[in-house]
Amino acid sequence: MSFILMAAILLGGCVVYEPVPSPAYRRSSYDRVWDSALRATEDAGVRITSADRATGVIRGVAVSGDVTVSVTTQADGRIRVAFSSQGLGSPDSDLNDRFTRAYNRRMGR
Repeated sequence: MSFILMAAILLGGCVVYEPVPSPAYRRSSYDRVWDSALRATEDAGVRITSADRATGVIRGVAVSGDVTVSVTTQADGRIRVAFSSQGLGSPDSDLNDRFTRAYNRRMGR
């Protein structure tokens, strides 16, 4: 009898935890990438003159030149962000780096 009572007490103290599902790797959605690119462009000091989500093109002006950011979905489903500029002078010499840092921060990298 004491053996059964002892076994019941010991087994009653055991806890079984359910496994916690780990989130599956999910690619960034186009909308998240678009929004991050748009806000990062502003964060980098570019005044946006047009933004067309359907074509994936953001245009703007910096202190010393024009900026274009394109967001495109590639054949394999990955989303590509490209930053280009024309006529940037010394005030904007690090604009590409500022955009990249802002974009990565907004994407949580």
